[in-house]
Amino acid sequence: MDLANNCPGIIQDWIFPPTCLLCGDAGSAGRDLCIGCANSLPLNLPACSRCGRLLPFASAEPCGHCLRHPPAYQRTFALFRYEEPVRHLIHGLKFHARYPCARLLGQLMADALTETASKPGCILPVPLHSSRYRERGHNQAIEIARTVSRRLRIPLALDSCIRAQATQPQTELNAEQRLRNMKKAFRIVKTLPSSHLAILDDVVTTGATVNELAKALLKAGAERIDVWACARA
Repeated sequence: MDLANNCPGIIQDWIFPPTCLLCGDAGSAGRDLCIGCANSLPLNLPACSRCGRLLPFASAEPCGHCLRHPPAYQRTFALFRYEEPVRHLIHGLKFHARYPCARLLGQLMADALTETASKPGCILPVPLHSSRYRERGHNQAIEIARTVSRRLRIPLALDSCIRAQATQPQTELNAEQRLRNMKKAFRIVKTLPSSHLAILDDVVTTGATVNELAKALLKAGAERIDVWACARA
């Protein structure tokens, strides 16, 4: 271990020892997560490599839905199923600004993505409309992406795209309504820093949001788009 480079982390752990965000026990491996709770996290496996939907068995081929209706993005990495206790961590960040949840989720995502064969040139967190940002005071996708970016050494693209429309919350809509709700929701306002991007979001449900963003990125010159998410509903 390089003590010089790790000294700030060692001091921080000594002053503020890691504490599990789920049960309150001592954290493990420098994270706010104990071994028992880590083992309870619902991994999203096996899943479709194209859209991240949970599958009954592992397959190298995309799921039937992706074969019939290919999304605008090429691959999806969704680490967990959107179930407890992952839902608790995401809600804690999204609705209560519990930033340690963002750090933990980012650490877990980065660890799982370390061996990714083809890393993107940048990470683009799904933008919030300015009105929603003022309401919450933060963008949960950006907060998670900061840790992923730092650990994987992939830059963030925070000013290339905006959410041009204040869309209705997707959680209030069914699948068909979600698709209509996201039409032309995003606008590219700056030259993309890379032709290979990873869209990062906290949860992918129907994929309508990330698909509409991917379409906008392709029109702006992107050649490959991956989707990275903490959880798949």
